[in-house]
Amino acid sequence: MTITKRGIGLLVAGLILLATGFRFGYPELTVLGCAGLLAVLLAHAYAALRPRLAVTRRAEPDRVMRGEDSRMTLTVRNANRVRAATLIAYDRCGPATVPVPVLQLRPGQDTVTEYPVPTARRGVVAVGPLRIVRRDPLSLVTMARSHGETARVWVYPKVHPLSAVPVGVVRSLDGRVDRVPHGTITFDTLRGYVVGDELRHVHWRTSARVGELMVREHLDTSLPRLVVLLDDRPVAHPGLGGGTSDSFESACEAAASIVMAAQREELPLTLQTVTGVTAGGDGRRITDTRPYLDLLAEAQLRDSASPGDGDELSQATARLRQRRLGDTLVYLTGPGRADDLGQVGSLRGAYPTIIVGALGALGATGSAPAPTEGMVVLSAADGADFAAEWDGVRAW
Repeated sequence: MTITKRGIGLLVAGLILLATGFRFGYPELTVLGCAGLLAVLLAHAYAALRPRLAVTRRAEPDRVMRGEDSRMTLTVRNANRVRAATLIAYDRCGPATVPVPVLQLRPGQDTVTEYPVPTARRGVVAVGPLRIVRRDPLSLVTMARSHGETARVWVYPKVHPLSAVPVGVVRSLDGRVDRVPHGTITFDTLRGYVVGDELRHVHWRTSARVGELMVREHLDTSLPRLVVLLDDRPVAHPGLGGGTSDSFESACEAAASIVMAAQREELPLTLQTVTGVTAGGDGRRITDTRPYLDLLAEAQLRDSASPGDGDELSQATARLRQRRLGDTLVYLTGPGRADDLGQVGSLRGAYPTIIVGALGALGATGSAPAPTEGMVVLSAADGADFAAEWDGVRAW
């Protein structure tokens, strides 16, 4: 609760009048002083009354690509059946504050406000909570409270179309190439029977034990499996400002473009950051890109480099070498650490095909990083340039 300048003035004047009246024996001044102090006291009691508000919000849509439109619809309803709500309201939308017209909201009445959500930058935009400022009729005291929950809008990186994806070492059975190794369809897990499953896949022994039909689910290991390693270390992306950099934003765009291309080709893909956040990795084809794009929207650089930054890439490469999540590794980094290509190149025994995307390299240094034996190095200034360099590779 905050007392306004008018309230402070009235409080000081009341005290002076009250003291003067008692000191010199003027009952009129004493009455005026008591009236001023009583007005401030009643103003505190009035502002302290908590309004009964029902606040709901809906984002349409709540997941958009950078630059696309998203609108927030906010509904504020006075749930009090007797008392009207005289309020001043502001909604928090990212870094901006949006005024909400709820002055003199009658009992049972609601007001609806619609406004655009800023989507110019990749990230997660937090919207809310609604901040209600209540004042007394004389504007002596104000009380600010928060109402409603906080909603989030995911702003995905911009996607640049890629015409092809790497075919990997082992080839798929659906006609991408002719050579198919034997034994590429393997057992993966058991799951409950659903209408449409073939009866020849029912595992009768397990079904008898659990009391319901259980179906064997197989995994096609002949599909090319992509692994995208996104470098989210500040040392790899110089020019850090506002928690991010242009090269990191370009790397996120490149990762999103690869995700969408893999989803179009129905290929398995694992997305992993150097700091250890992972999406996918179960060897299944991409059917829903939301977990991957959510990760890219939430990805951030730390504010400052720590002494352990040099070890994080070593730990990430050790995890990739141990798990062997695929046969094609795409490493997306910035122009800050060209020496890291040697560590990534050491994974060639586990990942026969390694592609390095050095984003921002041309713009920052004026030259592409030196190519390493056994790796395809794509140096690009931004996401659109990366897509052009990617489509220019004839080995796909």
